[in-house]
Amino acid sequence: MTSQTAPTGHAPTADQIRRAPKVLLHDHLDGGLRPGTVVDLARETGYAGLPETDPDKLGLWFQEAADSGSLERYLETFRHTVGVLQTRQALIRVARECAEDLAEDGVVYAEVRYAPEQHLDGGLALEEVVEAVNEGFRQGERLARENGRRIRVGALLTAMRHAARSLEIAELANRYRDSGVVGFDIAGAEAGYPPTRHLDAFEYLKRENNHFTIHAGEAFGLPSIWQALQWCGADRLGHGVRIIDDIEVREDGSVKLGRLASYVRDKRIPLELCPSSNLQTGAAPSYAEHPIGLLRRLHFRATVNTDNRLMSHTTMSREFEHLVEAFGYTLDDLQWFSVNAMKSAFIPFDERLAMINDVIKPGYAELKSEWLFRQTASTSGSAGSDG
Repeated sequence: MTSQTAPTGHAPTADQIRRAPKVLLHDHLDGGLRPGTVVDLARETGYAGLPETDPDKLGLWFQEAADSGSLERYLETFRHTVGVLQTRQALIRVARECAEDLAEDGVVYAEVRYAPEQHLDGGLALEEVVEAVNEGFRQGERLARENGRRIRVGALLTAMRHAARSLEIAELANRYRDSGVVGFDIAGAEAGYPPTRHLDAFEYLKRENNHFTIHAGEAFGLPSIWQALQWCGADRLGHGVRIIDDIEVREDGSVKLGRLASYVRDKRIPLELCPSSNLQTGAAPSYAEHPIGLLRRLHFRATVNTDNRLMSHTTMSREFEHLVEAFGYTLDDLQWFSVNAMKSAFIPFDERLAMINDVIKPGYAELKSEWLFRQTASTSGSAGSDG
């Protein structure tokens, strides 16, 4: 008796990708607003700086403004989303909708980051910002459950690398570590603002046995990755796509890893790769040429992420669809990325393991079995017509 397995190279459908349980580690709260929500909040809060007030036109504006090939131009678009996120109710609404939108897209676990220091213009204190966002995430989780979907959302508190509040934000993340905040991050323009400027924050978090990721290796290259790991001690690399600069692919197809790339692979340091965002900021020329293909083949701890769903007009499903088209990935590959991400999450080991064994693997197994039932139905139908 021969065993039947899913045919090699079987590409998942868009519907299967959407239903697949996905894990998201790199998503910015202020980069994922619904265009209609931006318009509503601008009207409610009196923010007058929007370039468009029609939701469809505004969504297109964000995408085109971000699609410049420049990280600095890309970051400029956040002036408007941050501008409408200066009240408690606005933060609750956007966090709630974020959790709902991710759950609708099949994301079962997400870590969503934001910078509390950027939401103080309306008079909120740092603690009020964190509590509002946490309240919104819990509301979104409940609403998703009521609609038959499951998601767990953890917050990452981000400090801006051009500012001087990183230790204060790190202490804030530590205070709320048992109340929905799972870790810390620094973000913003990389060039001229090395992560070593924030060593006091990272040293504090290490003393407190807390988790942190660092935006590195997106625009600035290998030095930022080296500093993030060897000086700062990052648990994960936010982006990290420029690790490809330390990998040589020879004419005969063989590959030689430099010492930094070898270290990253050997230590299983997670790479929070964001394909669509990387294309917009010029870190990769196309999906087919994105380093994720080689990094996956070399078994780096690669993960797939959205970065900014509004600016990149993307979802986790769309990211996977692009990779399926570019590299011929199957459900096995998507499961590999999802398990990688769940292994790398900033929640306790037993909870990560339960998500992998009880949610992710069974979800993919069910999707992978569908071809067999279609095959059986097709064969039965043919047999019936012959009779």
